[in-house]
Amino acid sequence: MGLFSEIFSWWGGNTWGTRFTIARQGREVGKDDYGNTYYEQVSGTSPHLGPRRWVTYKTKSDASLVPAEWHGWLHHTVDEPPRDDAKPREWQKPHKPNMTGTNEAYRPPGSILTPETRPRVTGDYTAWTPD
Repeated sequence: MGLFSEIFSWWGGNTWGTRFTIARQGREVGKDDYGNTYYEQVSGTSPHLGPRRWVTYKTKSDASLVPAEWHGWLHHTVDEPPRDDAKPREWQKPHKPNMTGTNEAYRPPGSILTPETRPRVTGDYTAWTPD
């Protein structure tokens, strides 16, 4: 993000107001593999959950860019932030952000957006008609 976009666009991510809030109230807790930085409120608490937690994104502001382990910490599901040396289990796949609206989006067989053609009807379907 350039200086111009930090001053004039709130939708692009980190702004001057965010930087001011972090400097005044936040403490850096860690970073994930995507370069997102996670913070926790130094003093004071929210009414129900304790210290407020938030993330600043390295690129665009998109919640699907937060990996599952950090999502749990952000939403107070777990108390401790994820460790860097934690190894994923064999059944866990690497985190992939939401690809909706991109060329990598999932398109099931038969979708009009796939290059495949729909198979011809085989006669196992009969249209409903009112009695």
